[in-house]
Order: sequence, then C-alpha cells, then structure tokens
Amino acid sequence: MRWRFSTLEFILLLLVVAGSGVAYAWVVYGDGALIGATYAVFICMPVLAFERHIILRRLYRTIHSFPTPAFLLSSVAVYFAVENLGFVAAGMALKLTGVLQQSWSDAMVPSFNALIYALVVSGPIIFVLRVRELLGRDVFLSLLTGRYRKPVQEERVFLFVDVAGSTSYAERFGDLKMQEYLGKLFAEVADPVLRYRGSIDDYIGDAAVITWSFDRAVADAACIRCVFDILDQVEASAARWRKVYGEVPRLRAALHGGTIVAAEIGVDRHKITYFGDTVNTTARLEGLCRTLDRQVLISADLLRRLRLPAFVKSEDLGEHEVKGRGQKLGVFALHAGGPPLPNSRIEIATADHSG
Repeated sequence: MRWRFSTLEFILLLLVVAGSGVAYAWVVYGDGALIGATYAVFICMPVLAFERHIILRRLYRTIHSFPTPAFLLSSVAVYFAVENLGFVAAGMALKLTGVLQQSWSDAMVPSFNALIYALVVSGPIIFVLRVRELLGRDVFLSLLTGRYRKPVQEERVFLFVDVAGSTSYAERFGDLKMQEYLGKLFAEVADPVLRYRGSIDDYIGDAAVITWSFDRAVADAACIRCVFDILDQVEASAARWRKVYGEVPRLRAALHGGTIVAAEIGVDRHKITYFGDTVNTTARLEGLCRTLDRQVLISADLLRRLRLPAFVKSEDLGEHEVKGRGQKLGVFALHAGGPPLPNSRIEIATADHSG
C-alpha cells in the first residue's frame, strides 16, 4: 500500500516546510530566503515522503517491524541519512543555477545545527500525520474542528467488507498467522478506500467498515468502484497471497446508504460514532451474502440513487426480510463484466434519476 498526499495536503506541507527554511535563513544569516526555502524543501520533504510510504517502502516496513527502541534509533538514522542526501541535492542545484556563491564543500556539507533544525521541523509534522493516520482523515479533521461535538444528522453510505472462511483459516494456521493475514489484507483495502475518498471507520473482527458522505459515495459511483477495485487488487496479488499465506482472501461486501446520526463520544478516548438503522441494515445485508451466495450486494434504495459504472451489471434478488427492520429490503447483487441487465428495475430507476 502507498499512502498519498492529497493536492491540498501537499501544498500546505510544502508551504510550511519552505516557510521554516525562510525563517531559519533570516534568523541565522539575516537574508537568503530563497536559499533557506530550497534547502528546507530538499531536506524535509523526502523525510515526510518516507513517512508516508512514498519512498523506501521496503525499508519503512522493515524498521517498523523492530522493537520500539530499535525502531526509534533506526528511524532517526534514516532521517539523518535522507536529510544529508537532500542537503547535497539542494546544494548542487543552488550551485549549478548560480544562486549560491559559497564553495562546493560549504554548499553540500550540512552543519549539525541545520540537521537538528530539520528534525525539529519534521518531527511535529510527522506526529500530526501519524495521528491522522491512526484516526483516519475524516475523523481527524472532524475531531479537530469539533464538527460532531453535538449530534449531527446526515446522509452517509456504508460498505461492510468481510473475510469469508476466517475461522477455518485461524484453525489451520493459528491466531497469530490469522492476525498477520488480516493486517495485510486491511492494508491493501486502505489504498482503494483512499483513492475513492472514503474513510475506514472501524475494524470489527475480520470485517472492515468503510463510509462516505452521500455525495462523495454516489459521485461517479465511487463506492461501487471502490468495492471492485479492492477485489481486483486482491486478485492481482493472488500468487503472492498463496505463497505467503496459503490461500487467497475471499471477500464479501455490502453497500447501503441513508440517514444516520453522527456524534463524538468518549472521555479518555474520543471517537466519531454513527447511529441509526442505516448502519445496522448494512451489517445485515452483508450477512445475506452467504445466504444468497453472492459476493457483492447493494440495497435497492442506494442503487436507484446512483449510476452504475459501465463495467458493472446488477442482478435483482428481490426483497428480503432484514432483522431489526420493519419492512423488507430490496436487494441486488453486483457483478463485474458488463452493463446492467436490460430487465433490471434499477436500470430504469437510474435512467429516470439521471434525467
């Protein structure tokens, strides 16, 4: 999995880092804003790129598997190494363009103070990015802005992704192997979720709960595209899954949307929680995947409010009783491989909705 900077996030980080370089140049030398900004960007941005799994990804995974003391020492060593390389690159660029008049050695050999300052600048940014990663992008911003300190009613779409056969896998390979298996799988799930601007709300045993604001989910059927992107990504890595874990994950997925109440709860640990029938119905719908022997299900309520991608077809499975719901739920299966079936009721409804 590769974590990405959004355009806005990248611009903000670039401005903060460049600004720190300008400040350093003014405080230490009294001028040299362009030089300071250039050194700061070349030194700090690669450190942040390393932390976001954009460069040296294998090294990142390796040191994160170390015990905490070794992990901390290894991280600092990598930061210093990356900073030195960045300083050399910045000095070379500034010398070759004629901006810097110092000798080559002064331009390309960093002082200890400069490296420490780069760590001081990078450290808080890395901390914020890790907290954001821990909480999730949307939850982090919501907690930061206090959006859900009072309960808010809104429309959201939920996707439940469950691993079929996880119990038998644990019996065959053990709980530790099972957790490693799930950790790797959920890491792969995260990339398509980010790509389609969703948010992983929670992990419940062997299931991941993903959510979107309603507008984001239905725009270009992002929630449906996300499901099939996840399935395609797992299938593309099938040989590696068999080699490392003994089998390829078999996933079941369910999509449903509607009105929920979102609120910030907790005292010692805060969390954004979603309440309402929509969440429960999505969970029950995922349970129908096994009963109906289908991999991807979507409620008729949600499907009629979006346009299916051309590569996805729908299969009408009728209405079904859902525990805890007073009325039956219209259910459709989704399959990759072509346009919606010509006799699908939802195809007509979708056409009407699109105008």
